[in-house]
Amino acid sequence: MDSTEAELESFRQKWREEVSAKRKGKQPALAPAVPAKTQASSSRDKVPKSSPPDVPGHVRGGSDEIDEVQPHVYPQLGEKQHGRRLDETSAQAAAALLSRKEPKSALEHYERAVEKESQGSLGDSLNLYRKAFKLDSKVHEQYKSKHFPPGVYKPPKPADPNPSNASPTVPNPAHHSLHGLPASLHSLLDAFSTLSIQGEAPPTDLSPPPPCPIATIPEEILVEILLHLAIKDVASFARLSQVCKRFAFLVMTEERVWRRIALGHEYGFAAMHYTYACQIDGSPLGDDGAGGYILGSSPSPDHDLSSDSPFPAPRKPPSQISLTSALVPSVYPTFRTLFRTRPRLRFNGVYISTVNYTRPGASSPTAVSWNTPIHIVTYYRYLRFLRNGTCISLLTTAEPADVVPYLSVEHVHRNHGALPSAPMKDAVLGRWRLTGPTVLNGVGDVDEEGEKEGGLLIETDGATPKYMYKMVLSLLSAGRGSGARNNKLAWQGYWSYNKLTDDWAAFGLRNDRPFYWSRVKSYGMGLD
Repeated sequence: MDSTEAELESFRQKWREEVSAKRKGKQPALAPAVPAKTQASSSRDKVPKSSPPDVPGHVRGGSDEIDEVQPHVYPQLGEKQHGRRLDETSAQAAAALLSRKEPKSALEHYERAVEKESQGSLGDSLNLYRKAFKLDSKVHEQYKSKHFPPGVYKPPKPADPNPSNASPTVPNPAHHSLHGLPASLHSLLDAFSTLSIQGEAPPTDLSPPPPCPIATIPEEILVEILLHLAIKDVASFARLSQVCKRFAFLVMTEERVWRRIALGHEYGFAAMHYTYACQIDGSPLGDDGAGGYILGSSPSPDHDLSSDSPFPAPRKPPSQISLTSALVPSVYPTFRTLFRTRPRLRFNGVYISTVNYTRPGASSPTAVSWNTPIHIVTYYRYLRFLRNGTCISLLTTAEPADVVPYLSVEHVHRNHGALPSAPMKDAVLGRWRLTGPTVLNGVGDVDEEGEKEGGLLIETDGATPKYMYKMVLSLLSAGRGSGARNNKLAWQGYWSYNKLTDDWAAFGLRNDRPFYWSRVKSYGMGLD
C-alpha cells in the first residue's frame, strides 16, 4: 500500500511540473515532439478537452489542478486545401486562365459552346454556336477532325449476312432489304437486325418471367405467320412494327411478305386494271347484248386462229404480275416502296367528297327583311371500287353513316321505298381503269395514247339511258402518316356524253372537292 501511494505521489509531481511548464510556454519534458505543420492543422480543429486515457478519475479531482491536456493529433490526414494558393503556378492554373480569355476564332467559339452545353447553359451555348457558324460555316468539321480523328474509332463491323441465324447448311429463307431507306433509318434498322423478341418482364424481382412462346418460334415459321397476317389485313401487319424492335425490323425489311402483298390480288397490283375489264353495267366486254363482240375486245367465236388464217392470232399481253415485277429494282428499290408509292386504288374502303358552298336565296315578298337570305348547300359524292373492274357512284345529300353500310351492288337499282337503304336509289354502276404502263411492243411502257401513270378514268351510267358520264381523276396522297398513301382523288375533268347525238358536254367543277379515302371494316376481304 505504501508503494502505491509513492507511485501516485510521484505521478502527481510530474504532472504538476508538466502543467507549470505549459503555463510558462516551455515544452514539457514528457510531451512527444509534434511537427509544426501537424500542430497547425490540429490547432484549427475544435477538440473537446479531456484527460489522458491512462489517468484515473480520482486523480483529476483536486481543486488545485488544471484539467488541460495536449489535444489529439492525426498525422495520417492530409491538410485540406481550400481555393488556390498565392504561389500556385501549375499547368492547370495556366489552362484555367487561358480558358477565361474571350474566344476569337470560329473553332474557339465552337469549343466554348460545347463546354457551355455540357454545363447546362443552353442559352450561352446557342449564342456561341451562332457566332462560330457566322465565322465559318464548316467549323463543325474542324471540331470533329480535331477532337474525333478517324483513327480513334474502329470501323463498323459488316452487316450480318444471315440475320435470321439459320443453319449454314440450310438456305437462308429470310430476304431482308434495306435499300431505298434514309441513312438514319438504315443505321437504326441495322442495329435491330441482331436483336431477338423479348418477353414480358417479371412482375417482381423474385418471380419467374412470364412465358413468351412467340420468342421461341424459328424465324422461318414466324415469317410465314406474318405473311398470312399481311394477306388478311395489311394495316395490322404494318402496326406490328410497334410491338418490339425485332418485329419492326421484320416489317420494314422482309421482302417476301412485301412481294406477296404488292403482287397479290387482295391489295396489290394484280387487282389493278389498266384497261377496262367489263362494260358499264358489269357485263363482260365480249357481250354487247346482241350476241356480238365489241371491236378489238376479243376475237369472234367463229374466227379461225390456225396458221393458214389470213388474220394472225393476237399476241397475248404479259400478265400484270410480270409487268409489276419488272419495276423492281429498276424503278422502285424494293417491293415495299413499290406498294407504298406506286399509284393504286384501295378496295377496303370508300372515297368520299364533301361539298359545301353558299348561295343567295330569294326573299319572300310578304316577309319583312332587310337582307337577302343565304343558303348553305351540302351534299356528298361516294365512290366505291370493286376488284372486278366495276364501281358504284352516288351523289346524295345523305350523310356517310346512312350510306356506307348499303354501298354495295345488291342495293343498286332496287325499289327501296322507305327502307334504310333508300339513299341508294340514285346510285349508278360504272367501270374504272388506271392509266399507266401497258403493252407496247411487248414491253411494259406508256400506252398508245401516251398516258402517264397516276390517272383514274371512270365511266358510269347517266341520269337517263341516253347519257353516260365520264370522270377523270388523279391519285394523290394526303397527310403525313405512314398510311397516308393513295388516299386522295383530285378532279381533272367531268363530262357527259349523249349517245344519241354523239355530243360531249363538260360539267363545271367550281364547287366540287377532292375525294378522300375512309376505311370501312364491314367491307372485309370480299373479292367482288
